[in-house]
Amino acid sequence: MSNTSQITGAEAIIRCLLAEQVDLIYGYPGGAIMPVYDELYKFQDQLTHVLTRHEQGAAHAAQGYARVSGKVGVAIATSGPGATNLVTGIADAQIDSTPMVCITGQVASHLLGSDAFQETDIVGISTPVTKWNIQVTKAEDIPSVIAKAFYIARSGRPGPVLVDITKDAQFGLLDFDYKKCTGVRSYKAIPDTCPDSLKVAAAIINSAKKPMIVWGQGVILGEAEAAFAAFLEKTGIPAAWTILGVSAIATDHPQNVGMVGMHGNYAPNKLTNECDVLIAIGMRFDDRVTGNLNTYAKQARVVHFEIDPAEINKNVDCEVAVMGDVKHTLAAILPHLETKSYPEWFAQFKALDAIEKEKVIDNELFPNPEKGISMGEVIRNINEVTKGDAVVVTDVGQHQMMAIRYANFIRTKSNITSGGLGTMGFALPAAIGAKMGAPNREVIAVIGDGGYQMNIQELGTIFQNNTGVKIVVLNNEFLGMVRQWQELFFEHRYASTEMVNPDFVKIAEGYHIPAKKVTERSDLEASVKTMLATPGPYFLEVCVEKENNVFPMIPTGASVSDIRLS
Repeated sequence: MSNTSQITGAEAIIRCLLAEQVDLIYGYPGGAIMPVYDELYKFQDQLTHVLTRHEQGAAHAAQGYARVSGKVGVAIATSGPGATNLVTGIADAQIDSTPMVCITGQVASHLLGSDAFQETDIVGISTPVTKWNIQVTKAEDIPSVIAKAFYIARSGRPGPVLVDITKDAQFGLLDFDYKKCTGVRSYKAIPDTCPDSLKVAAAIINSAKKPMIVWGQGVILGEAEAAFAAFLEKTGIPAAWTILGVSAIATDHPQNVGMVGMHGNYAPNKLTNECDVLIAIGMRFDDRVTGNLNTYAKQARVVHFEIDPAEINKNVDCEVAVMGDVKHTLAAILPHLETKSYPEWFAQFKALDAIEKEKVIDNELFPNPEKGISMGEVIRNINEVTKGDAVVVTDVGQHQMMAIRYANFIRTKSNITSGGLGTMGFALPAAIGAKMGAPNREVIAVIGDGGYQMNIQELGTIFQNNTGVKIVVLNNEFLGMVRQWQELFFEHRYASTEMVNPDFVKIAEGYHIPAKKVTERSDLEASVKTMLATPGPYFLEVCVEKENNVFPMIPTGASVSDIRLS
């Protein structure tokens, strides 16, 4: 797009967004960003603005939109508290590699540093949690900065970018000419792949007797699902996932052996310390995956497929790193790999699976009729209706682990959760963004009663936009995950974790959202079906067992081999 007519900086911002094919942004107006909102009013036939009820909601909605659509999410806010309210969502996007551009207004440049009304150094505040940030004080700099922002946000390992624009820059005039950014000096988005690394990695993989794959969100971010499936088919290797990697292949794929990590499945966790080759694909060896690093996979030769050089040997030393875009590196290594199968090795997974099924899974999915409703059986009922074809958005806590452990997925970009930062309050606004990013898919937000109340005001956004999100609150009247730790490690001292909750159904109905509360198991199946059959948004509260725990569990600081089933 090239047009040399003089316009204001505020209009330039809108034209830049349109040039980047942005059609949807989330935000909240205020004094320092008002010129941009005035231009948004003029361009509302080309660019939809969604008014969230809180700037944190805007950031999380932009995340949900980005995660399900594969596009860059956009959030906009005013200066001071408007900008600082974005920070939690920005930090969440940074650690979970979510492409997002946040635009904040700022006081006029002559007031910078004077403690003016609603002045905050958002560039300084956000520096540790952004992939890049910058303050713009001149209108003529706006097009090149925003072009660079979108390039950095989406390229290589994605992440959030913040552009802070002073009010006088928004009012200033410029000759507008927008050129998309295709590269930044000193920033190499995708590292070169060393041909020798492909050969060495292939030799290690081909020599393995008990190989194991752990894949993460890099497979999804790199749109490498097809290449990954081909890699699995040829190698025949069992593959486990991190919570952000799930849905890259179907839940029922014959080589899918479950989730690794603190509340992951028994077999892949135990056998991490028995495999002879560990192949990490698009994952970063987070502490929740590894447990005690001193005892993690010490017997294994590690091959790491990765796009970010900073992740190589950061937590786990690898014998060979295959750098580059995983979509291309998986395809490039394929000719060097032998076609294999590992029936005896898979038998070990199945034997441990049977133990977990008997001691944990059956009790969670089909609990004793004399006990209360379990979280797992709620997810089982959802699976039975959706057939695994829904986007499931989760908050953080026990419900998150239960939903991700038991939800079925048949296609990619179906699991949206806060992984690295663990942000309570994420799910409700993220589900709004996910539904708007995938309007033809069913989007189900599974939330605990604690996290739900952190951004409950976003029911107003759902109501105003008639966003067809299905909300399931699993209510155990506790901050469940913290309570579980208090039970197991703090001698049942439930310090500040019991919740006295409001009437959630009345609150939903106050926002004109159909709502139902389930207290009896006999009412659960029909209520889930009603929720999913109802057009538009729906709220379902399910009162679940108050002191149920999530197992398996690896205690903090323990080895993955020390995973507990009770």
